[in-house]
Amino acid sequence: MRKILGWGSRLGASFNENKGGPWGSSGGSGDGGNGGGGGPRSPWGPPPRKGRPGGVGNVTSLDDFLKKSRDRFGGGFSQDGRPYWLYGLAVFALLWVVFTSMHMIGPQERGVITRLGKYSGTLGPGVGLSFPSPIDRVQKVDVEDIRTIDIGSAEPSDDNLILTADQNLIDLAYSVRWNIRDPERYLFQIADLEETIGEVAQSAMRAVVASVTLDDAIGSGRSEIEQRVALAMQELLDNYGAGVVVQGVAIKQSDPPAAVNDAFKEVTAAQQEAQSYINNARATALQVTAKAQGEAAAFDKVYAEYKLAPEVTRRRMYYETMEEVLSKVDKTIVEAPGVTPYLALPEIAGRPQAKQSQ
Repeated sequence: MRKILGWGSRLGASFNENKGGPWGSSGGSGDGGNGGGGGPRSPWGPPPRKGRPGGVGNVTSLDDFLKKSRDRFGGGFSQDGRPYWLYGLAVFALLWVVFTSMHMIGPQERGVITRLGKYSGTLGPGVGLSFPSPIDRVQKVDVEDIRTIDIGSAEPSDDNLILTADQNLIDLAYSVRWNIRDPERYLFQIADLEETIGEVAQSAMRAVVASVTLDDAIGSGRSEIEQRVALAMQELLDNYGAGVVVQGVAIKQSDPPAAVNDAFKEVTAAQQEAQSYINNARATALQVTAKAQGEAAAFDKVYAEYKLAPEVTRRRMYYETMEEVLSKVDKTIVEAPGVTPYLALPEIAGRPQAKQSQ
């Protein structure tokens, strides 16, 4: 029994002191060692290990291991045994939580929150809060930015040709202006929204142009076409749940096909000339009508005076008419018998003197 206890104590000492076995030290020069002393290797001891340069080497206890580790890493541990990098990690985690949980949303922006990939809510303008990343992610969306999609090229192309109601082809190039109304639908409802808006615009434009004539499409009916296309696009996009608002459609080019473009230009020039003649005739008609209305108003005033004194008014109108007529023609005066063509000035001058002498 004593032998067994003795062997157990020796075995424990060998592990604690890194001995090679009961026959001696593995690293010393004692009897029975297998180290530098050249003795036989103990069957119960650990195999010999070579120390690495600058490494921890063989240690005898946990304190020695911590001491050698501290020396190896340049004293990176505090006096109480806690590593400084834990404090740095805690500060980094705190900053991460603060900066990923607080969000500044501009007045024209909205912040869409996704929690673990699923829509959770929308942040309004101002400072918004959420769970830190990667639990919550906030995507800012500008809802007031007007975006433009150009459809059709400025150069004549067969891809831009649209059929009108009178079986004519027209070459159209136009643009669509839109902005975001619902950020949630904008982000998650439709995969490629801009391509969808372009296709909806083409469909609406072809449907509207198919109901008008060529003259309306290249002339005065363009504004009406733009309004109808915008309304049709908005209705389709609302049915799709796109979450956008169509601000307007602008037709930049509205021409007949290139093969007949010159002939159509001549027709258009003739139509413009005819329209100018019509406008001049209407202006002249307005002037004549205004003059006639003025003369009628003047006659009404004269008639009112005539009803008050018919004879006087008749005589005055006669005199005014004769004056107007005779002032424009050559006159011949015929003297009637007994009419003195001149005044007898001496006789008239002598009559007052005769009265004075009496």
